Amino acid sequence: MLRVSLAVFVAMLEAIPSAYCAEPSAAPNHVVSRIPRQPVQSTAIAKIGYSKRRHSLEIEFVNGAVYRYLGVPPAVYRDLMSAASKAQFYDFHVKGHYRSVSIRPPQKQQAPTKNHSD
Repeated sequence: MLRVSLAVFVAMLEAIPSAYCAEPSAAPNHVVSRIPRQPVQSTAIAKIGYSKRRHSLEIEFVNGAVYRYLGVPPAVYRDLMSAASKAQFYDFHVKGHYRSVSIRPPQKQQAPTKNHSD
């Protein structure tokens, strides 16, 4: 009976059109973000977004890098959004406290620092 059930299962799999099967991604580590981010006043952070359903926090930095932090409670997001210094709050309460995934690497070049030894 097991052999017949297995044969039926394999036949069903073969009958599924390939359009329903996932194609391998050209960039396997590429993550697509659907979490809307809103601009914030900060010297280091450009935009912040949050998914209540997934408890995911996304931060877009001024250099263009975007990171998603997983398992972030809604209270942490609320506190971040109301913090006087969002960059400082991020440094003390988010960075290193939650698992992160890179969504986009840095895009913009940092302004060169002036050499004051002249």
